[in-house]
Amino acid sequence: MSANIHLFSPYALGTLTLPNRIAVSPMCQYSSTDGFATDWHLVHLGSRAVGGAGLVMMEATAVSPEGRITPGDMGLWKDAQIEKLKQITDFIHSQGAYAGIQLAHAGRKASMAVPWEEVRLLPPEEGGWTNVVAPSAVQFDKQYATPAALDRAGIRRIVEAFGASARRAAKAGFDTVEIHSAHGYLLHSFLSPLSNRREDEYGGAFENRIRLLLEVVDVVREELPGKSPLLVRISATDWAEGGWDIDQSVALAKILKTHRVDLMDISSGGLAPYAQIPAGPGYQTPFAERIRRESGMPTGAVGFITGAAQADHIIRTGQADVVFIAREFLRNPYWPLEAAKEVHQQIAWPKQYLRAASAGTAQRNGLLDD
Repeated sequence: MSANIHLFSPYALGTLTLPNRIAVSPMCQYSSTDGFATDWHLVHLGSRAVGGAGLVMMEATAVSPEGRITPGDMGLWKDAQIEKLKQITDFIHSQGAYAGIQLAHAGRKASMAVPWEEVRLLPPEEGGWTNVVAPSAVQFDKQYATPAALDRAGIRRIVEAFGASARRAAKAGFDTVEIHSAHGYLLHSFLSPLSNRREDEYGGAFENRIRLLLEVVDVVREELPGKSPLLVRISATDWAEGGWDIDQSVALAKILKTHRVDLMDISSGGLAPYAQIPAGPGYQTPFAERIRRESGMPTGAVGFITGAAQADHIIRTGQADVVFIAREFLRNPYWPLEAAKEVHQQIAWPKQYLRAASAGTAQRNGLLDD
């Protein structure tokens, strides 16, 4: 990668030109009612746009009510949910950032309690549901539902639901859509032989296990206006023997490129509860680097990326094209503003904060009280 490319370089993502290569990773807030966004989401995402992120991603947003992880999940399965989302995207745009949304279906991880409560399956009388589905009737873990294996009609309904949600996302003002095919949720569970035991055209061989994802990609691409960028998040490996792995991820990336996917967001794990994951700073970045190098697909790196120098190094050395920041953005919504100073790059501060950006001068001139 050119020496002139760094964390704060603009990035051409499809028809968009991101002002920098910092993205707010989709982070579930479990703060919706009936799938509707609230003022919490406006402030949560809006503050990250104020903080200087180039791309702000809405959390995993269910394409159907039964596609939620919990009753508190965001949804986009009906037109009434558009209005509040449009307010959020308008604010993100007013701060010079772009807005993205991650469309998802929880699959066999659905109908659970919110994560700050006990890990347990919610019954209908507590707001849960019974129509939990997956490629095969294979339970994720003992606390979770035993899902029903989807028939072809059910698969078709899910593909159509992704398309309809993508259409609503465009109306809500989102600039890009990311398809969630990671972390053990429905689309990932079709990819992995550990959860997909089917013997029809959606199971068995690699080309069958990726079929549903490709169908979803194609229908979402059809619903996006013009050449709006399309992203796909995958788990590059299940970290489990006999599961989905990096070799298959590289092969998938080559195919997704022909289906007009603009960038892959590379995570890992989430499918096998017994997996031993060597989590640590940047532990998933090598997956993003290998997929980018061997497939030619632009990638985003995610996973314990916390420091400015660390993130800048990932971009400068060509390991990824964008960094997706999660936990650090929860700790500090204004991380990009501080990171720019650390790596000696310029960033536009909100005019309301300019006095703080040049606090030394302002204090000398008597413009600040503290």
